[in-house]
Amino acid sequence: MTSPFDTALHANSPRFTRPATPLPSLFIHGGVALLWVLLFIHAFHGRGISAWSVGIIYIAYDTALLAFTFWKTLPLGRAAPQMPANGPRPSLTIIVAAFNEDAVLAGTITALGQQSDPADAIIIADDGSTDGTAALLSSCYGISPPPEGCISATSPVVPGLRWLRAPHGGKSTTLNLALTHVETTMFLTVDADTALDTHALHAMRSAFQASPGLVAATGVLAPACDSSLSGQFFEWFQTYEYIRNFLGRYAWSQMDSLLLISGAFAGFRTSAVLTAGGFDPDCLVEDYELIHRLRRYGYDHNLNWHSTVLG
Repeated sequence: MTSPFDTALHANSPRFTRPATPLPSLFIHGGVALLWVLLFIHAFHGRGISAWSVGIIYIAYDTALLAFTFWKTLPLGRAAPQMPANGPRPSLTIIVAAFNEDAVLAGTITALGQQSDPADAIIIADDGSTDGTAALLSSCYGISPPPEGCISATSPVVPGLRWLRAPHGGKSTTLNLALTHVETTMFLTVDADTALDTHALHAMRSAFQASPGLVAATGVLAPACDSSLSGQFFEWFQTYEYIRNFLGRYAWSQMDSLLLISGAFAGFRTSAVLTAGGFDPDCLVEDYELIHRLRRYGYDHNLNWHSTVLG
């Protein structure tokens, strides 16, 4: 299936239009590769502690990375300053990409309906589900099934809720189809098994209102497993992992170097994403790839585009 954003995608994706590699990048990558080869050879031919140079340098690098993260996350221990408004309050659409998610979709919709700062529109981007998704949306939310490839009228139960019935083509393709129905300043992608905190949309809106150059943002995710012993163990383990990921991303965002935003809860400035070509349907990590493309486009066109993590 072709995308209405194909022209922009081909113009801005390095898969199709390969940019020239800057000379500093060649020196950095070449120097790192050469150092690794020399240290690897030294591990077999060196004597004494120098034979452990590969491991020592790796430990030193890891320690430096931990110190960097600690230093850059110190502001989290202080109350965050109030972000001043800069321009009008941005309008917001939520896109919930769903494929056979009838078991969890209702909880996600409920959380979206309980927001302190509700979205202007909610699109359930149904990627050709074959389970009870259609029955759920019809019976619980009063939405008549639209023709395939089309979007429904607004639900009489949840304000702004609409159902986009897409032929099964993968998450990126379905997100791109949903983007053609977005008429707001910004949009959020939310996974069908993700329940947002009551103030999540307010925080996201405020961040985009305060910074006109902000094109992408994410927040803190917390796992929710069942109440069994194994479920609680995995929830504890995942909580530690998610917090570690958040701290790392926050640290890099302080250096304006954040390149990874989770599509499970990600906010985007609509005009920027459309300009860059939407989501790449051939990429397995569409959120990661899009952030790289947005950053490259902003750099190439001297735009003050940046991304951040909220929490």
